[in-house]
Amino acid sequence: MDFEIKKIDEWRFLIPKTGAMRVPGLIFSSSELMPNIKDDQSLQQVVNVATLPGIVKHSLAMPDIHWGYGFPIGGVAAFNMEDGIISPGGVGYDINCGVRLLTTSLLANEIRPRIKELVSVLFKEIPTGVGSRGRIRLSRKEESEVAVQGASWAVKKGMGTKEDLERTEDQGAMKGADPSAVSDRAFKRGHDQLGTLGSGNHFLEIQVVDEIYDKKIASVFNLFEGQLTVLIHTGSRGFGHQICDDFLKEMGTKVKESGFNLPDRQLACAYIKSDMGKKYLSGMACAANYAWANRQIIMHWTIETFEKVLKISPSDLKMELLYDVCHNIAKLETHVVDGKKVALCVHRKGATRSLPPGHPDVPLVYRKVGQPVLIPGDMGTYSYVLAGSQKAMEESFGSTCHGAGRLLSRKQAIKMSKGRAIYREMEDKGIFVQSRGRTTLREEISEAYKDVSLVVETVHMAGLAKKVARFRPLGVIKG
Repeated sequence: MDFEIKKIDEWRFLIPKTGAMRVPGLIFSSSELMPNIKDDQSLQQVVNVATLPGIVKHSLAMPDIHWGYGFPIGGVAAFNMEDGIISPGGVGYDINCGVRLLTTSLLANEIRPRIKELVSVLFKEIPTGVGSRGRIRLSRKEESEVAVQGASWAVKKGMGTKEDLERTEDQGAMKGADPSAVSDRAFKRGHDQLGTLGSGNHFLEIQVVDEIYDKKIASVFNLFEGQLTVLIHTGSRGFGHQICDDFLKEMGTKVKESGFNLPDRQLACAYIKSDMGKKYLSGMACAANYAWANRQIIMHWTIETFEKVLKISPSDLKMELLYDVCHNIAKLETHVVDGKKVALCVHRKGATRSLPPGHPDVPLVYRKVGQPVLIPGDMGTYSYVLAGSQKAMEESFGSTCHGAGRLLSRKQAIKMSKGRAIYREMEDKGIFVQSRGRTTLREEISEAYKDVSLVVETVHMAGLAKKVARFRPLGVIKG
């Protein structure tokens, strides 16, 4: 690395502005996590992002940062609206990849003998894996409706309630979506993938609340120790992937016309106010809305499966949405910079919002305590719920980490796990797993990820979000 890293305090590190950097880099990390962060090229990507036109304040990195396409995964950057840019690499290929947490009235200990059966039936009912096809086949007209309406499309079809929309980021529909900005190829890829989980690190996980850190906030979030919950992690599938790919190619051919040099061609971008920038925002919103509809439908089928397997009524199950957050998105938001309110385009790639108590974008039911922040771990360790904070608004444009963050590439993980029976290892821990792909579990071994507890402790101590509860997996389905 040809740049300096200065320790500010126990939870923050600074890359001073040098060379073509327009702003410094700011890394939220602990001394324990920093050696792993320095091992890959993610900090160079933080420096690269700091050179982009219109960037404001800092190029930011969360403690789960690792190498990504153009922008690091775990990276946050805000750009002014006048001469700032929008970059598909700052959002990611899986637009609006996100998580939603479902609560129940059930005690995990009472359901434990049925976990294996629940996992097996969920695996049959919810399509998983690369290129998986769902039960829903959309016409082009219907697909356009999904792209504009988002989760409300599914609710109108009887797959959810208005309360679900109230507890979803952006009420499950990002404004400005325009299907005319989306290619025919993207629509073709998305027409049969609605209601599918996908592959890689996407999952549906049955969990138990095993520790409460803040009883007051946990009560508002309807969480209690020993409770059975479900976490769903997926995104916009092939539809969003193709939209990202289309715009990266188009922007890549035209970026020289913009009059600035890129340190990495993967940072292909356009000015926010340009026709191309506006078109990308419209296409990205379509993918974001598809993802919210996708998670809404999977949630509905999950509830149906629990009711069928457990032979339980909806009123006794009480499976409800706590919250749904996205962690691959760019949003037009207002933030205070140097004492003034400024309109910005905030890129969060592998990062999630962390809005404080009183913020108007926090659902009324949670507004007194702050936005629920959902941080999944790997399939063999913990996940967490935190609450948004004011300090995040001041230091990270209302952002925090989105997960544990990879340590090993998928190839490295496969090599490390050679000869191991991951299914059996998981079952020995009391976790039942089913996956579609032959190598999925080997790619997703716990050793492939940072310790999520250290990552969460860092954002908690740095003040970017407040720990509320911890969850332990009992059963997992993966692609």
